[in-house]
Amino acid sequence: METSDKLLEVEKLVKVFSFGSLLSRQKFTAVDEISFHIAPAEIFALAGESGCGKTTTARIIMGFEHPTSGTIVHSGKKEAKNEKVWRDEGIQAIFQDPFGTFNPLRTVDSYFFETVENYKLAKSRKEAIDLIDRKLHAIGLSYEEFHGKYPSEFSGGQLQRISIARALLTDPKLLIADEPVSMVDASLRMSIVNLFKKLRDEFGVSVLYITHDLATAYYVSDRIAVMFRGDIVEMGTVEQVLMNPRHPYTKLLRESIPEADPSRRWQGEIRLSDTEQDEYMQHGCRFAGRCPFVMDICRQESPPDLIVEDVLVKCYLFTEEGKAQS
Repeated sequence: METSDKLLEVEKLVKVFSFGSLLSRQKFTAVDEISFHIAPAEIFALAGESGCGKTTTARIIMGFEHPTSGTIVHSGKKEAKNEKVWRDEGIQAIFQDPFGTFNPLRTVDSYFFETVENYKLAKSRKEAIDLIDRKLHAIGLSYEEFHGKYPSEFSGGQLQRISIARALLTDPKLLIADEPVSMVDASLRMSIVNLFKKLRDEFGVSVLYITHDLATAYYVSDRIAVMFRGDIVEMGTVEQVLMNPRHPYTKLLRESIPEADPSRRWQGEIRLSDTEQDEYMQHGCRFAGRCPFVMDICRQESPPDLIVEDVLVKCYLFTEEGKAQS
């Protein structure tokens, strides 16, 4: 894929954190040389359990965290070390908690007028109202429905859609949505994910969809990368990865989705709750302590990134040594 076909490109991104007391500082790599890209008008999911590094990755892309190493390229331009660069490059964020996005003592429309003023998007109040109304119509609301109202007067689903409309004011090329439906009532989640598909199809907006929920990721995404302890362990189209998972961890996550046919369930013995702090610190494959297919080499060296039928898989099972032991 040519650079011009990549709206966002992440190359060998690394983020190292330190913890512990001054005399016994330890470091762990929260994001470990991950690479991926997002194309124009594409929904790309970054999926995995809590603590896998997906939100840290998003915060680096938005400029809220500085990477330890690696590069991020927006529309062919290398990211500068500036917290506001993501705004200049047409990126907006949708956060997990819609109620936390808005101050309960401020009317919701005041945030819209503030954004219009900060970005100099209108020359008059009437022009600002017209712009706000157009963006609200894109998400199924109108200016009259929310003018002068406080956050408490809306449901969580409505507030999340309003957050998306506010992000659309600047005509962003990319929305970064961090667990956007995890705190929304289950009956309203589909309206949010359908909205992302509408923005992609009708407005050409790309979405980095960050989630632990593979069901919504499968429904809304074009491609998906599965993360575990800072590594991307599998990446490809959503059909390739979720309908025919290759990495043992992806198979585990796949089994968290209710299956109509119980005979198709994977019979692994690992459990999603068995998280251990030292998985980030251990040598070799970080999934080795939970993997039913572990080999000696898995505990010694980090597995390479392999391409298996157009899918990236970080697993020794697909090396010559792994095939010989299968």
